[in-house]
Amino acid sequence: MTGHIDPEREAFKLFKELPRDEPIQMLNLLRLREKAAYPDGRDVSGFEAYKTYGQTSGPVFKRVGGTIVWRGAPKLTLIGPSEENWHLSFVAAYPSAAAFLEMVTDPVYQNEAVPHRQAAVLDSRLIRHTPLDLISEFS
Repeated sequence: MTGHIDPEREAFKLFKELPRDEPIQMLNLLRLREKAAYPDGRDVSGFEAYKTYGQTSGPVFKRVGGTIVWRGAPKLTLIGPSEENWHLSFVAAYPSAAAFLEMVTDPVYQNEAVPHRQAAVLDSRLIRHTPLDLISEFS
């Protein structure tokens, strides 16, 4: 099984075609490697490598206005493919899609953080959402 780790070019193109000036929330689902896959072969767990990714990307994430609005440790998929089990899930909020794009194209993010994420992640999903006001949208 080949995991999804980085955005496909076509999906990223479609992301950039959506409005950039409104708030977005990104649902992250992550399955981590037991042992991180660093090119230099360093011996750390996927969890440790992802923690390093978080520490390295955190300042850029905060600078663009990102916040974590929810996080959890999935335990069971009640509806959906049972083979899609996840170690971590969270929702990251950004003041705009432009802020997200600023983060992912930042040289510090690209060169210092992304290699840790790539070493840590076995499979992932990253799904863009438009925040909804539940009271007004569903009443």
